[in-house]
Amino acid sequence: MSMNAMTHKGYIARVEYDADDRIFVGRLVGVDDIVTFHGQAVEELEAAFRDAVDHYLDVSAKIGRKPQKSYTGNLMLRVTPEIHARAAIAAELAGKSLNQWAAETLDRAASH
Repeated sequence: MSMNAMTHKGYIARVEYDADDRIFVGRLVGVDDIVTFHGQAVEELEAAFRDAVDHYLDVSAKIGRKPQKSYTGNLMLRVTPEIHARAAIAAELAGKSLNQWAAETLDRAASH
C-alpha cells in the first residue's frame, strides 16, 4: 500500500491505496471520531475528502458539539534529563528559546 496525506479546512487525512479493491481509502487523523472516505480516481477521492470534512463539521454543529481540530499546536514531550540539558544548551547557543529551537528542529526533521 502506498500512503499520502491530504488537507482541507485544517483537517488532515491519511490516504492509502487498496490494491485488492482498486480504490483510494482515506481517514481523518488527529481526531477521535472516525471519519473515512474513498474514491477510485484522484478527483473522486478529493471530492469525497472535502465532503467528509464538511459533513463532519455539519454533524458537529447539528448535535451542538464543537468539532475536534486535528492538532492544537500544544506538544508535551518527556525526555531524559540529559536530552533536556543538551537541547537547552543547543537552544541557548543558537540564541533561541528552547521552545523556538525545538519547534524549528521538529519542523526540519518532519519535513524530510
